[in-house]
Amino acid sequence: MTGDSSPSPLPAPASLCLLRTSALGDVTHVVPLVRTLQAAWPQTALTWIVGKLERKLVGDLPGVAFVTFDKGQGWAGMRAVHAALRGRRFDALLQMQVALRSNLLSLGVRARRRIGYDRDRSKDLHGLVVNERIPARTGEHVLDAIGSFCEPLGLKQTAVRWDIPIPEEAHAWAAAQLPGDTPTLLVSPTSSHALRNWRPERYAAVMDHAAARGWRVALIGGPSPGERAMADAILAASTRAPLDLTGKDTLKQLLALLTRAPLLLTPDSGPMHIGNAVGCKVLGLHAASNPHRSGPYSDRRWCVDKYDAAARKYLHKPASEIPWGSKIEYPGVMDLIGVDEVVERFEAASQELGFG
Repeated sequence: MTGDSSPSPLPAPASLCLLRTSALGDVTHVVPLVRTLQAAWPQTALTWIVGKLERKLVGDLPGVAFVTFDKGQGWAGMRAVHAALRGRRFDALLQMQVALRSNLLSLGVRARRRIGYDRDRSKDLHGLVVNERIPARTGEHVLDAIGSFCEPLGLKQTAVRWDIPIPEEAHAWAAAQLPGDTPTLLVSPTSSHALRNWRPERYAAVMDHAAARGWRVALIGGPSPGERAMADAILAASTRAPLDLTGKDTLKQLLALLTRAPLLLTPDSGPMHIGNAVGCKVLGLHAASNPHRSGPYSDRRWCVDKYDAAARKYLHKPASEIPWGSKIEYPGVMDLIGVDEVVERFEAASQELGFG
């Protein structure tokens, strides 16, 4: 698709404030909305309140002023945002996060129109800090829900475009790690939600299979102790040692790595959505979460979907009978995904990509 928005019958606002501080995947979902607003109203000043880590991913988007919220500073971080916005007024606030902390943070934004979620998707006093709401819908992907924040302004998101900037030095670093044309399976095994994580020995089995089929395999992840422990457990279970890049890349370098790899294996996590944004195919592992709501937006053909099986086992109902967006984060839920099912999706993706 070529256009980013349908024509607006309303005059262009002079300024808009977007509030979505976290997490990495959700911040990635905001970028197409930014592109939609910029395409329709190139003169509108956009200010985005974003988290400290997340700014490292999107903070160089052209045409956007960023205000950083450091949640690690607690109330001091919130006061810093309020101080940065003091004396400013916006035509509208797009309040795209319903957590109590974000609702409190939004009180420092002076805006005549305060657009938030519909009542079914509101929580933590969200309704007290907004005076307009996006259309009430169910069955939407998170990206489409975020995209609908332009609708009260008179726009409609009709195309999805990211184009997150990647510095040349990040591309150079990625090329040094993954030289040549050997197809690479990147494996980002750890979600911030521990109950979404697969067993390390199962990752190792799939990675060994890919390596036996001639693929280069690389582990990626952040520097946290949990991610290091997961990587070490996978390495200990592997018979064909993968390249271990865990904790070695920046977010911009991660973007560059993903542009060089045709396939990413991961649970529902930030890297899933970052990879999708740069065109990397995603072999997503879904049992605790619904891939149709929070899976890779552009192409979910390579995902293993055990969400309905999880709903039946743990909630005693089919997925169609539980509220949209329900998390089924129970111990052992990811064990519903077998190695053979992931290998089958790897083989299917490999054929599609021309590496079969």
